[in-house]
Amino acid sequence: MFSLDQQVLRTDASGMPLEWINYQEAVRHYYSGQILYSVGEPLYRVHGGRNSITGERSVIEVNSIVATEGEIRSTWKHFRKYSPPLNNYALFARDTHICLYCGGQFYDRDLSCDHVTPISRGGTDRWTNVVTACKRCNNHKAGRTPEQASMPLLAVPFTPTHAEYIFLKGRKVLADQMEFLKAHFPRKSPLHKRLRKAHQIALRRSK
Repeated sequence: MFSLDQQVLRTDASGMPLEWINYQEAVRHYYSGQILYSVGEPLYRVHGGRNSITGERSVIEVNSIVATEGEIRSTWKHFRKYSPPLNNYALFARDTHICLYCGGQFYDRDLSCDHVTPISRGGTDRWTNVVTACKRCNNHKAGRTPEQASMPLLAVPFTPTHAEYIFLKGRKVLADQMEFLKAHFPRKSPLHKRLRKAHQIALRRSK
């Protein structure tokens, strides 16, 4: 069993990923009968009160992925033009914590958000115009474009789909949750290649 801070992936009835929820929210869904089905491995067992007649104690077992009633895949989140909110946590995860100028992999504290076309030069604050950059590269590039700074990008920035964004926002994403989410990524999503590369880097570091 896992600790209670392990997040649960919530989906709609069709299996479309919706959000991450904590154990209190998961138990609330189970208790209210909103869980349609659950998949993935068991995360934890939550004990409740005892029945005043039988003396038996209620127990709710929470799985890593739960489908709930309510939202369906036709909600606004799944429209083709949907663009998730931009934030550094998801941005760094999109670029697998790799500086897209020098290629080094860094901790969050050593990374920054760089506007490919600087705001001062008409650039926009959008996913397709921001990349992860180490602070050294960001400072060196300053208010220039990559061409002006002779710092070519190692990868093209892209806007995550909703399923990709859910993955990027996850903390301690389990293997079964990752595989479930990856099945909802576009077939040609850059994340497939980036995650494989990040996995290879992690394996090399562990040796």
